[in-house]
Amino acid sequence: MARRLLCRAVGVFQLSRTSAQLTGSRFYSQTEAEPLTVRQQNNGIRRIILNNPKKRNALSLSMLESLRENILTDVDSDDLRVIIISAKGPVFSSGHDLKELTSTQGREYHTKVFQTCSEVMTLIQDIPVPVIAMVNGVATAAGCQLVASCDVAVVTEKSTFATPGVNVGLFCSTPAVAIGRAVPRKVAMEMLFTGTPISSHDALLHGLVSKVVPEERLEEETLAIAQRVCQASRPVVALGKATFQRQMAQGRDAAYATASKVMVDNLALRDGQEGIRAFIEKRKPVWSNKAEKAHD
Repeated sequence: MARRLLCRAVGVFQLSRTSAQLTGSRFYSQTEAEPLTVRQQNNGIRRIILNNPKKRNALSLSMLESLRENILTDVDSDDLRVIIISAKGPVFSSGHDLKELTSTQGREYHTKVFQTCSEVMTLIQDIPVPVIAMVNGVATAAGCQLVASCDVAVVTEKSTFATPGVNVGLFCSTPAVAIGRAVPRKVAMEMLFTGTPISSHDALLHGLVSKVVPEERLEEETLAIAQRVCQASRPVVALGKATFQRQMAQGRDAAYATASKVMVDNLALRDGQEGIRAFIEKRKPVWSNKAEKAHD
C-alpha cells in the first residue's frame, strides 16, 4: 500500500520540493524556524500537528507537502494504528494560502497546489489506518475540506466550519468534493453559495463531524477513540476502512456484493477467526495484527 501511494505522490513531490525549505525530513516556512507540521508517535497513535498559527495554519504548498510526508511515513508499519490531525493556535486551518493563488504565481503553480491538496485528501481516505481530526477552532475552505476528509472528527463547542471562497471570488469547488460527500446536498450548497459559517452543533447535526465536546475534554475524548482503535486488529480495521470507502461509491446491489465478499475474506483472516474463538471462549482476543489467513 505504501509503495503504491508513494509512487503516486512522488511526481508532485519532486516538482514542488523547491517551494519549501527542507531540512532532513521536515518542511519549514520561509520566515520561521519552526517546522510547518510536527509528528509524534506513541503506542500506535501518530499525532500530526499543523504548526503555523501565525499564518492561521494555511494549507500552503509547503504545508501540504509536509502533511503528506507525515501521513505516508511508515504508513504500513504494524506500529502505526491510527493518526490524529490537530493544529496549534485558535485556527485549525484557514484553507489555501491566497498569496500563492495570485496570477503572478502562474497556472502551472496553481495546478500543482490543487493537485497536491487533492492528493493529501485522498491519501487520508486511502491509507489503511483511521484518521481522526481533532479540531479546536476555525476550519474554513480547504481546512474544512481536511476535516470532512478525515474518517472521524472530534471538535470543541467553539469550533466553526465554512467554505467562504465565494466571497473572495474563488468558489470552494475542491472542498465541495469532500463536504458534499459528508453533509446533505442542500446544506453543502448553502455553505458554498453563502460562505456563512456553521456552528459545531450544526456540523454534528448534518454529519460533518462525529462528536462535539467541551474544550477541556477534547484531548481526552479524541485519545479515547484512538485507543479503542488500537485495541482492534490492524488488518481487520484496514480491510473494513477500504471496503467502506469502496462500497459507498457503489449502488446498493453492488455495495452488498462487495461487502459480502469482504466479510468472507475477513473470516479467512487469522485475526477474524481469533476474534470469533475468543468471543465463544469468553476471553480477550490475542491479535496477530498480520494480514495472514487462518490455518484450516
